[in-house]
Amino acid sequence: MSNTLNPIDATHELQLYSWVESAAGHAQFPIQNLPLGVFRTSSGSGARIGVAIGDQVLDLPAALQAGLLTQLDAATAQAMAAPVLNAWMALSAAQRRALRWQLSALLNADTPEGRRASEQQTEILKLQADCEMLLPADVGDFSDYYAGIHHATNAGKFFRPDSPLLPNYKHVPVAYHGRASSLRPSGTVLHRPTGQLRQDTPDGPVPVFQPSERIDYELELALWVGPGNALTQAIPIAEADQHVAGFGLLNDWSARDIQAWEYQPLGPFQGKNFLSSLSPWVITSDALAPFRAPAMARGAGDPQPLPYLHDEQDQRQGGLRIELEVFLSTRSMREQGAPPHRLSRGDSTHLWWTPAQMVTHHTAGGCNLRPGDLIGSGTISTPESSGFGCLLEITEGGKKAVQLPNGETRTFLQDGDELVMRGHCQREGFAAIGLGECRGLVQG
Repeated sequence: MSNTLNPIDATHELQLYSWVESAAGHAQFPIQNLPLGVFRTSSGSGARIGVAIGDQVLDLPAALQAGLLTQLDAATAQAMAAPVLNAWMALSAAQRRALRWQLSALLNADTPEGRRASEQQTEILKLQADCEMLLPADVGDFSDYYAGIHHATNAGKFFRPDSPLLPNYKHVPVAYHGRASSLRPSGTVLHRPTGQLRQDTPDGPVPVFQPSERIDYELELALWVGPGNALTQAIPIAEADQHVAGFGLLNDWSARDIQAWEYQPLGPFQGKNFLSSLSPWVITSDALAPFRAPAMARGAGDPQPLPYLHDEQDQRQGGLRIELEVFLSTRSMREQGAPPHRLSRGDSTHLWWTPAQMVTHHTAGGCNLRPGDLIGSGTISTPESSGFGCLLEITEGGKKAVQLPNGETRTFLQDGDELVMRGHCQREGFAAIGLGECRGLVQG
């Protein structure tokens, strides 16, 4: 892994100031962030690529048409004119970084490019509140890892109290193939799924077909695949970060009762395939350079990664330090004007495997990854209950209800509940940036 792959550079400087007034001190999208997404407006112009800046969206096709991005190479300019980010994800890490540099200059109040752009702001800016956010890419494939070791331990205790982690867990990055067709952007309503589950009766357990009564969320990071690889050509661990275009938030909704009945011997199917929600903004790997962290420390008795998964640079700074929060708002809370209740607060340093290791292992047997493919990290939990990443853990499998401030209780999500995930990065000497939010409303 090159130690200059995601360098901290002038685009991260704390003193940068944008001519977009709302960007100054913005908790999510200051000029140091510059995430990309896909949006459309009521004008009927169709899907367009934009950059979040403060409470605005920089319309990149409009900026291209206005002659404000003339320094882009042909491939990058063509990618920015597309209705999805797949072509941008296919660019090299150097090309993606060059775009970030030009966007930073374009939005900077103190550059010639920025002064030109500010004179045309009515043509190139859209208010975020007026934009409908879409999925960032056409996702061809979705794979979901199980890299949150504390979640894996807590979930395993329900089935194997004396040995919650299976023998392979600390050796091999475990994942399953998810369903790309039911990925949706933040704000999509979750319609309670119906499926086959086990119901206890006086005569013993019997299978029934009915709506799930145990809807849960799972807090995960989304990894957006960059250029990818050809079939049979594995991506070496030293190069894997070049193939991660960016990150977001992923809610891998789960129907625990359906999942419990079906998961053996092949794993999740209808207990998860009904919907997975994604935050709409892709936070680039370059934007996250100041918030890199060491890979999760392994104990004296823990196995070290096999050579194909080991790289010194990845061990030193292959992880990410992202603060993660989950909030619940019930229908009654909203009617009462009460604020959402925070269910958990943790961070992304509790992943047993780094993003680079996930990419490398995915391709190790020859599997090809393609631009716009999605990789989920697996549910992220901390060792403390205040940072558990799903209700299955928080409620101990439904045995211990969550007490809400208005007197309501929850073991699993009910109709009318809205779940909101947020991500945030901060470090002394750097501007704080956010991942936006991933929200969903449960309906019957």
